[in-house]
Amino acid sequence: MVKIDLSIVIVSYNTKKVTEDCIESINRSLTNTKIKYEIVLVDNDSRDGSAQALQKIAQNKVNQLSYSQTGSNLGFGRGNNFGVKKAVGKYILLLNTDTIVLNRAIEKLYNFYVENEKEVHFLGAKLLNLDLTPQPSACRFFTLPVVFATLLLKGDYWGLTRSSPDKFCQVDWISRLGGFDKNIFMYMEEVDLLYRAKKLGLNTFFYPASQIIHLGSASSNGKTFPILQVYKGFLFFYKKHYSIFHLFALRLILKFKALIAYLIGKIRGNQYLIKTYEEAFKLA
Repeated sequence: MVKIDLSIVIVSYNTKKVTEDCIESINRSLTNTKIKYEIVLVDNDSRDGSAQALQKIAQNKVNQLSYSQTGSNLGFGRGNNFGVKKAVGKYILLLNTDTIVLNRAIEKLYNFYVENEKEVHFLGAKLLNLDLTPQPSACRFFTLPVVFATLLLKGDYWGLTRSSPDKFCQVDWISRLGGFDKNIFMYMEEVDLLYRAKKLGLNTFFYPASQIIHLGSASSNGKTFPILQVYKGFLFFYKKHYSIFHLFALRLILKFKALIAYLIGKIRGNQYLIKTYEEAFKLA
């Protein structure tokens, strides 16, 4: 049996075409590589025909890609935990489906990490838009000023795309941290993981020589559910890591943002904004 160096875990939910493109870009990027790798594809109970299409890809690449169904939508964090348990490589790359890997980006991450793993514990690539212009590849932890700037100045969907869609590390670090918090369904799960890592003295680095296109929120755009998950994620993160005072201030920010968006919806007659932010206001 071939010893696997790297396991690439991808969690797919109703993103059939995007997932297919992502897998194709991975294999293209790793053509002729010396790295022994596997792709661990986790289907989070998709309803868009993903199962048949992705199973077919797995059958054509038996030694390179494994396909598993969770049986229900576990959320992003638990879906990744599911995939990590099936991974057999020493190193792991957690990769979103809405990414296109460029120019041996994975090999560059792998080589840099292996050469520097005493100092580097988590590693991310440089993120690009589809037109190859740069997009933010990292962000600060969500202190109150950062939350305010994210929600009030940039907008909720800017917040959805700021979590890094790629994270390279040793499997051992994921295990030591207990994986992603199962209480966070989606959004903020990576922030929580890296916040816990920082508290243990682990370092997170950004490596610009490795470049990945990030399409952003492929399964979330224009929907109420992901916005509510952002609110829930912020609230859970603050309950877990911050004081009651900070949580109270966060609730005020969330309610203020929801009220503004709701009023804009009323003025414009936008039922999506009205419905979404009426629910968000109650949630905060």
